[in-house]
Amino acid sequence: MANFKLIYRILSLLDKYLDYEDPDWSRLSADHFLVTEKRFISIMLMLYQAGYIDGIEPIHLGGNRFDLKYINPTITLKGLEYLEDNDLMHKAYRLLKGVKDITPGV
Repeated sequence: MANFKLIYRILSLLDKYLDYEDPDWSRLSADHFLVTEKRFISIMLMLYQAGYIDGIEPIHLGGNRFDLKYINPTITLKGLEYLEDNDLMHKAYRLLKGVKDITPGV
């Protein structure tokens, strides 16, 4: 579950950065999201390979180790669709949870 939360936060940041001429790229980091560098790079690679983000270049360091080069990181249309679908699911979950909380025996 923590991975999907991280994915949502990364994509949300890139969505927000669509409005900025000169975004603060230091926020696109493991430190900013309070995760390990290995987890952050793995998630970023998954997002890139799945087509949710673009503008990064994976650098193979040998074995299964990678680093990232930022060219012009951006969210793709597929990434925007993920955010929209995920937001609708959260709203539905909160609504159903509210109904359950006020309905006895459910």
